[in-house]
Amino acid sequence: MAALNNILKSITQKNPHEAEYHQAVEEVFESILPVLKKNKTFVDEKLFERICEPERVISFRVCWTDDQGKVQVNKGFRVQMNSALGPYKGGLRFHPSVNQSILKFLAFEQIFKNALTGLPLGAGKGGADFDPKGKSDGEVMRFCQAWMMEAYRHIGHFTDIPAGDIGVGEREIGYLFGTYKKIRNEFQGVLTGKGTDWGGSYLRPEATGYGLIHFAHFMLTEVDDNLGNKTCLVSGAGNVSQFAMEKLLQEGAKVVAFSDSTGFVHDPEGMTEEKLSHLKTVKNGERKSISAFADKYASATFTAKGNKNIWSIPADCAFPCATQNELDVADAKTLRKNGLMLLAEGANMPCTPEAINYFQKSKVLYGPGKASNAGGVAVSGLEMTQNRMGRYWAKIDLEKELRAIMKNIHEKCLETIDKHHLEEQDYLNAANIGAFEKVAKAMLAQGTV
Repeated sequence: MAALNNILKSITQKNPHEAEYHQAVEEVFESILPVLKKNKTFVDEKLFERICEPERVISFRVCWTDDQGKVQVNKGFRVQMNSALGPYKGGLRFHPSVNQSILKFLAFEQIFKNALTGLPLGAGKGGADFDPKGKSDGEVMRFCQAWMMEAYRHIGHFTDIPAGDIGVGEREIGYLFGTYKKIRNEFQGVLTGKGTDWGGSYLRPEATGYGLIHFAHFMLTEVDDNLGNKTCLVSGAGNVSQFAMEKLLQEGAKVVAFSDSTGFVHDPEGMTEEKLSHLKTVKNGERKSISAFADKYASATFTAKGNKNIWSIPADCAFPCATQNELDVADAKTLRKNGLMLLAEGANMPCTPEAINYFQKSKVLYGPGKASNAGGVAVSGLEMTQNRMGRYWAKIDLEKELRAIMKNIHEKCLETIDKHHLEEQDYLNAANIGAFEKVAKAMLAQGTV
């Protein structure tokens, strides 16, 4: 036991001052500890240590010129985490908070998420400490071109396939793709999340949000329930949140609150298709705060960011879709007191460890992000397949594929619960163990390379 505990201690000592990365590693380690105790080969071959160590971390300078003609300097990154199951796959994040710790945590989470999809995908993550907010299209274009001028050396359709994340949407993907195509003189599927007219896939914008709600549907089905008439909270107001709300409406649920970085909107009458369309205009077209949404509807109230947050609103189901550690144990207790029965993560690691532990102990149905928000990378994998085939699939077919993948992830969790005699509906440990075993066995088969 002491030797096993030293594994975690050694990893954290080798990676000092990386709090987010430590948090992600510790969660998985606690889940798989019983597996390591039973499998001497996994321990002797140092499978967990190898999975935790990125195969490659690329850090580079990004110099670009703003609209005033002044040179700006940012840090760019690409973490190529694990390629046991396929080429590196994972998004790019452009946000001032980006650093090596955050990208390593995201890349580490991506290993397990991608493994659960059943698709041949390795794991990676990247980005820059660049903030697209308040920048002109020209400034964003010049930054993306400068980022790709360095990164093109390290990516490719069968090597490493980035996608979007926070701060990187179809606009940014377009500028990045155009630069890669110019440098390499190749039109290939080196990025996913492309426009549907130039190599992209139908349903990719919707995939993470839709997949999240599909997974929640299967969780509730397992306890003979459904989303119909459930009161729901969805944090965030970006791509994932918007399409999670869209799918919740289709399932007959009632979305009464959503948020962004400026605060949250509470609308007791609930979201409608017309209201959601206006929200998309506010966020995607006008790029304004959600306070502009509340200005239009008398039933909606905007609360600026402060002591009170979205998790103070009573609801049956909660879907944190904004960013890491946005929901703490105090929020978890408030939600449970107000009747919460299900929480599924649309963002990566949005709940603190203490909040997760509370949900598990209080029997809230908890869907961990590596399982519940895998829909985005799943459809990215399908986009890669379409690029290799040189054809597009119909949106209705992709919806069926996405639902089938989310169902398979859910069933994989249930199989792992039975196999390892976990508690009922313990999706957290099931997702971690099931994915770890798959990747570890692939690494064993490929040797110590």
